Amino acid sequence: MDAQGRGRDEGIDPADQWVLNPDTGDYELRLTPSPGRSSASAGAPEARTPGARRTTTPEAAPSGDRASVPGQRSGRRGSGGGRGDRGDRDDARKPGSRAAAPTTGRRKAKPKKSRKKKALVWTGGVLAFLLVGTGTAGYLVYQHFNGNITALSTDGAGTGGFSKDRAINVLVIGTDKRTGEGNEGYGDAGSVGHADTNILFHVSKDRTNATALSIPRDLITDIPDCPTTLENGDKKDIPGTTGDRFNTSLGQSERTPSCTMRTVTELTGLEVDHFMVADFNAVKSLTTAVGGVEVCLAKDIDDKDSHLKLPKGKHTIEGEEALSFLRTRHSVGFGSDLSRIEIQQQFLGSLMRKLKSNDTLTSPTKMWTLAEAATKALTVDDKISDINQLRKLGMELASVDPKNITFATVPVLDNPDDAATVVLDEAKAKKVFSMMREDVSFTAVAKQEKAAAKAKNDAKLKGEKAAAADVRVDVYNGGAPAGSAQAALDWLQNEEGVLKSTNQANAEENVKKTQLVYAPNQADQARRLADMMGLTASALKPTKEDAGEMDPMALTLGPDFTEAGSPLSAPDKTPDGVQRVEADKAVCAE
Repeated sequence: MDAQGRGRDEGIDPADQWVLNPDTGDYELRLTPSPGRSSASAGAPEARTPGARRTTTPEAAPSGDRASVPGQRSGRRGSGGGRGDRGDRDDARKPGSRAAAPTTGRRKAKPKKSRKKKALVWTGGVLAFLLVGTGTAGYLVYQHFNGNITALSTDGAGTGGFSKDRAINVLVIGTDKRTGEGNEGYGDAGSVGHADTNILFHVSKDRTNATALSIPRDLITDIPDCPTTLENGDKKDIPGTTGDRFNTSLGQSERTPSCTMRTVTELTGLEVDHFMVADFNAVKSLTTAVGGVEVCLAKDIDDKDSHLKLPKGKHTIEGEEALSFLRTRHSVGFGSDLSRIEIQQQFLGSLMRKLKSNDTLTSPTKMWTLAEAATKALTVDDKISDINQLRKLGMELASVDPKNITFATVPVLDNPDDAATVVLDEAKAKKVFSMMREDVSFTAVAKQEKAAAKAKNDAKLKGEKAAAADVRVDVYNGGAPAGSAQAALDWLQNEEGVLKSTNQANAEENVKKTQLVYAPNQADQARRLADMMGLTASALKPTKEDAGEMDPMALTLGPDFTEAGSPLSAPDKTPDGVQRVEADKAVCAE
């Protein structure tokens, strides 16, 4: 009898036979025999993963051992294994599975984790990131899923991949491509697949918080030149355009998601690590896989364009109905794309809460189904086209508590030249982008508040400040936009009265962030300049020896310098009027 058959025979959910090996971090099939079974019968000639096609195992697993998933490390201890392969084992058995008999000399087992904590191990990327019907089902590390994933090149547009020691930026794109059964009835059936829904998911370096920033499709912006790998493998340089809709960064003129990545970086100043793309079919399959998502309506809706017809109140929707909900705009808010963004954010917050619930976390079968749907539905960049990379990314994204995840929208204004489009609200948008670049949370996070208070009280910023006329400084360009040193100099002299300042052109080496180097006896000057420019304590770099009376400080402008007069330190709270909602808050669409 195979593993699936034995599970049915003993009343065990076949998915419950897949358990985590804490030594390797991989999932393995436990083939523990029932009492009375011989060791020979414990090894099944075939093992089948839940919902997967039948595969032949390389050999029968001995009684009490685990059969590893093909292509993964084994959790068994060989006679030649080192101490690094050992350790107390938390078998994480599910209720109903049979415990193996204790072995003489085995170490005392560690206290078992709570059921909820063990269930969290199943979620990984699945619960971490399902935005606009998209997600990364990375934690179920089975070779089976690799064949499901579709990948496209970043064409050098991103960072080359996320890293554990810095913030993460993932761009999620929902296209309006109408291919697939039942989708031809939605709007433009011939769409090439534009960037219809766009969310930049930013996870802070310390993983305490995240911001999901929606970028309106109708935002007028500049699309940069885009080196592109075409579908047939050919390379092509696609020229940029000015004053175009953001959604044309994908699909138009054969542009691929790598071009949307470049456009986001040009717009926000944030470098993107990865992209994920989903079409209409992905929305339908993923919401069905998760068992539906609860939404709330403050009024009856009958939208002839999106085909959504629901009465006032709470509803659990999936498949075609979920897609209709996400596409609704004429019947909510002001009837614009901005109103649709708001109900999409409400939907996504509900989806995250659903994925965090015990109903999802404690069902390996549900998690398997969701992972299968997610890996088939997504198109990702080539840096996360391997399931192991998706797993690692998923674990990073999943670490953020929903109460510290904020959905926000890029601040925009009506376009006076075209009522169907919007333009950037420069003043507010710059503050939002700065907050994300500087890892400032949009919600109250105790750890970050404590760090911010400590930074404000830093000794470098406390003390007397010199008069502006007594500040002596040389200004260098160390990676800021061209002309920044002269622009800063003009502002310092004409607006702030720092007349003892000079433009020293380009620095010998670029810097990651703007910095001010000063001597101990120039501390009062440094504090005055920091106050003028909004420099943080970390930007002040004191030397060990005093400077001469006529020696200037050295101000080197980095990539964070955008324009003279704009504070280089990010705001400590969201600007007034910026639309936002926390992922843990249930909101009814109006």
